[in-house]
Amino acid sequence: MRIPDALSARLPGRLGESAGTDVVSMVRLHGVISAQPSPVPRSVISSASMDKVLERAFAPERLSAVALLINSPGGSATQSALVADRIRSLAAERSVPVLAFCEDVAASGGYWLACAADEIYAHPTSLVGSIGVISQGFGLEGLIERLGVERRLHTAGRSKARLDPFLPEKPEDVTWLRGLQDQLHEQFTGWVTERRGNKLATGTELFDGEVWTGARALELGLIDGLGTPREVLSRRFPDADQRPVESRKPLLARLGMGGPAASLPGSGDPGGWVLDALSAVETRAAWARFGL
Repeated sequence: MRIPDALSARLPGRLGESAGTDVVSMVRLHGVISAQPSPVPRSVISSASMDKVLERAFAPERLSAVALLINSPGGSATQSALVADRIRSLAAERSVPVLAFCEDVAASGGYWLACAADEIYAHPTSLVGSIGVISQGFGLEGLIERLGVERRLHTAGRSKARLDPFLPEKPEDVTWLRGLQDQLHEQFTGWVTERRGNKLATGTELFDGEVWTGARALELGLIDGLGTPREVLSRRFPDADQRPVESRKPLLARLGMGGPAASLPGSGDPGGWVLDALSAVETRAAWARFGL
């Protein structure tokens, strides 16, 4: 723990926790899961962005529990696993329960994160599940021709240009990709089975990428109960202060300085605007698959 975090955890009142007050830290995990910053104004969940937030969430001395408020359509399997592993590591260090609350959607990587909790709750209308693997992209080989752009690509190793969006798709490359997807899917199902154990219902295929409402997810054993964070936490920890823990903005941002122009999509890269625009479309599509 950093010295400022250790000190703030001991300060009274709004600067830290009140003396003798139990705390439930509330961490919001909202957005697509990706190591890359998003070109659209929605949050991105990554190991880098969540590490210090999680450290602060588990820092209070009188910590009763940590609540994860999850609203994510998924994303990177690796980033999902890294964040989930960090949650489990900190929970083991502090020996405190972790409760996950699914909001609009906790699908794919979002459900991977939920499984890092000891208990999972959802609203009856939440969308939960999507235990599968998806890859998406664009075929752009005709676009650069219409733009009159000549692309030059040189590789050492015949597999270096697999699934290049500016080259025609090859059947052998798709076969290779599906092999990777099968391996990731096996790891995903293994994680869910490890965390949910005998709570999972039998007789229903749970790992085919299907999505269920919170009410149905409860019947299938994918979650432990229905309810809102305030309702569940107030009942479980009636004497605890429910305290949001958020990422700290850079100093210039807190002072109202530092304009957005420095981070405009494609800045510094003449062709970057094309890929940034496509990235924005993919991010929007990730939410749109669930009607959001």
